Amino acid sequence: MWKTHLSNFTERSVRIDYILLHSATMPRSKIDENQLLDRLTNVFRLYGYEGTSLTRLTAATGLQRASLYHHFPGGKDQMAVAVLERVAQRFMTDILKPLTEPGEPAQRIQIMAERLSEFYEAGNLSCLLDTLSVGERSSPLHDRLKRSMSAWLAAMAGVAREVGLSAATAQRQAETALMEIEGALVLARVTGDTAPFQRVLQELPLLLTLAE
Repeated sequence: MWKTHLSNFTERSVRIDYILLHSATMPRSKIDENQLLDRLTNVFRLYGYEGTSLTRLTAATGLQRASLYHHFPGGKDQMAVAVLERVAQRFMTDILKPLTEPGEPAQRIQIMAERLSEFYEAGNLSCLLDTLSVGERSSPLHDRLKRSMSAWLAAMAGVAREVGLSAATAQRQAETALMEIEGALVLARVTGDTAPFQRVLQELPLLLTLAE
């Protein structure tokens, strides 16, 4: 079975590379900032930081290298930071916001879980915190990754404290929850099976509110 999934992943990557490379010869069209960041996000999500080349970025965006550098003088690293900043902002204002609002903790965690499922397309999308963390990174990118991870942990630990967990236990439960979410996304990417990811999301309210 794993050979089949590997073959499917390889074929998909080849098809995407073919499309990206051949689209570079197509007429260029103007895109707005949101479209540009969407396309950059797709490339970084699929290939990670190390695997993302300028050839793939120019093909995906429809912009020449000079145009990309006009938008991002810092090159690929600045693009990765911009992509992560945008995703982190959505996390704070949409996905993590329910954890800080009034209501029963378990219900608010469930809302977060539902939004995580939507954000990761039920487990079919990889997490940028994962794909951008592999390989050599600049200090700005490393710092942004760390802040994003810390914010996610703090939000989950905060709601866990509301049910009476100690600070240490709440932090440990939040770390466990995040490890399970990220691990399930990696598992889905490798095996093509998103069921474990959905199971983790269903168990989040219990995991984060389990009393000592």
